[in-house]
Amino acid sequence: MNLALLIPLLPFIGFLINGLGFRRIPKSLVGIIGTGAVVASFALVLSLFLNFSGEAQHIPVYDWITVGSLNISFSFQIDQLSLIMMLIITGIGSLIHLYSIGYMHHDEGFGKFFAFLNLFVFFMLLLVMGSNYLVMFIGWEGVGLCSYLLIGFWNQNPSYGYAARKAFVMNRIGDLGFLIGIFLILNQFESLEFASVFPAAAQLSVGDQGIFWITLCLFIGAMGKSAQIPLYTWLPDAMAGPTPVSALIHAATMVTAGIYMIVRSNVLYTLAPDTLHLVAWIALITALLAASIGLFQNDIKKVLAYSTVSQLGYMFLGLGVGAYTSGFFHVMTHAFFKALLFLGAGSVIHAMSNEQDIRYMGGLRKKLPVTFLTFLLGTIAISGIPPFAGFFSKDEILAHVFEHSPLMWGLAVIGSMMTAFYMFRLLFLTFFGEFRGTHEQEHHLHESPFSMTLPLIVLAILSVLGGFLNVPAVLGGSAKLSAYLDPIFAYSKQVNPEAFAETHLDHSTEFMLMGVSVAGAVLAIIFAFVLYVSRKSVPAPDAEITGLPKLVYHKYYIDELYDSLFIKPIQALSRVFYNVTDRLLIDRFGVEGLGNFVRGLSNEFRLLQTGTTSFYVFIMVMGIAAILMYSLRTLIFGN
Repeated sequence: MNLALLIPLLPFIGFLINGLGFRRIPKSLVGIIGTGAVVASFALVLSLFLNFSGEAQHIPVYDWITVGSLNISFSFQIDQLSLIMMLIITGIGSLIHLYSIGYMHHDEGFGKFFAFLNLFVFFMLLLVMGSNYLVMFIGWEGVGLCSYLLIGFWNQNPSYGYAARKAFVMNRIGDLGFLIGIFLILNQFESLEFASVFPAAAQLSVGDQGIFWITLCLFIGAMGKSAQIPLYTWLPDAMAGPTPVSALIHAATMVTAGIYMIVRSNVLYTLAPDTLHLVAWIALITALLAASIGLFQNDIKKVLAYSTVSQLGYMFLGLGVGAYTSGFFHVMTHAFFKALLFLGAGSVIHAMSNEQDIRYMGGLRKKLPVTFLTFLLGTIAISGIPPFAGFFSKDEILAHVFEHSPLMWGLAVIGSMMTAFYMFRLLFLTFFGEFRGTHEQEHHLHESPFSMTLPLIVLAILSVLGGFLNVPAVLGGSAKLSAYLDPIFAYSKQVNPEAFAETHLDHSTEFMLMGVSVAGAVLAIIFAFVLYVSRKSVPAPDAEITGLPKLVYHKYYIDELYDSLFIKPIQALSRVFYNVTDRLLIDRFGVEGLGNFVRGLSNEFRLLQTGTTSFYVFIMVMGIAAILMYSLRTLIFGN
């Protein structure tokens, strides 16, 4: 048996054990089983990574679908791209599982929660390990199902159930696009295997119309899963789930699945420059819109959620300008600091007795020193300050965007400045100044247990050092990640060598771009410091927010717009179908109408059964007379 098969199998076994026995297995054992399964998978992935030869491996599991000449196997592909994604999923996933032991310890659904987490990891691994689009789609749908189960985990609260349903429905809209894209690939290439589709695609010319429609449909799928305009509103509402779930969704593949899918399909997108152009602009608008909303949010998890939407925009922006490695590099670094920030937020919420509004926090750095220090490092990393991880990955994207369009670069820098501002606003309001919560909350403030702080420390180290995995030449590095991923883009280079040519920027220009970006972020941080530390400003209560801040605070009323444009008309149409089609046509004139007719007829015939012998004799005589008249009709009336 190939050891690679055990990588997804172990979390699935953990799901079965904890899922079937969650009422009987002790909590201490549930945590060990759930976490141990993912840690064991991580160890196997690490071994596979260290012993990888550089040649992609195809691992068949069984023949799945055979129709005529079409054969689709259930199989895995191990290469540079899948290996890195597997490291992120199992590595970050292990830390989140460990953290959950402490965070969810008092929850009644502890066993069920770990079962769902293991199932989530299983489907994420299927998504990135599949050797064809159909296996990828199974993982794609599986993580959608698990996100529904975990977002609505505390389903006693109806609003949490609504958030789970919203995430499920909006993802299905995108999934329809992905599914149509898969059918178009099958129609064009008569195969769904990456190893067959990509070489065949490399024989086509740039601008092929069939590839344009394929890439467009695939991107619609990515828009849903990776929360891009217009399918992004489910992600902030997904904060209803327990905080470790938020970390898992935002950091380990779930929302970055769209980026992974496009990087995997890079040759198709290289053949479709019009689609890439569309991707870039939608990504830029998403990044700016989400960043602006983040400026005024007061829920600690909502700020991070809009930050994720914005950062996903930067990743897609990198892909849109053809910088696949840069976009993927930001997936990696973002996984480190976003998991750290969410788990840090969870530690704050844990200490604040479930309070999530930063207006009622403040001064927590002395009570939560480990959480504060690690959260600070994560905040610096996402703000793009050197030499933290976010600086290297974001500035690499910005440099490629500048080559593509200085206008887009300028807008992206503005988005980067907003990121630095709202993240330090969050930090200052939470950890600096005077405590603004209740006396009871202040009395119970305490640092989280070691099972929760250890993942924070590990992720903080990765957030600081993760950027050194791909230091560019201008800073004296050798771009190791780019070199490692180079074979993934072989077919793209074949169809469009110019897109992968060396950068036209000289070193002085690159330094200038970095300087502008960093200076902008530092200015934003200073502004946040003056506002929330020096002047000790606190955001106004909801009722006192007016004007433009109110518009942004209410997320530009986009949810309300969707409600008016789609939900209410569909509900009204549903009521019409219910009252007219279902109740009137089907019930009254259909099923119930027929029943009523038979019942009425029966009632009339029932009157014939009077129980009177003379009446029965009369009816019998009349019947005989009628038969005789019918028989003698020719004799009496002629022809």
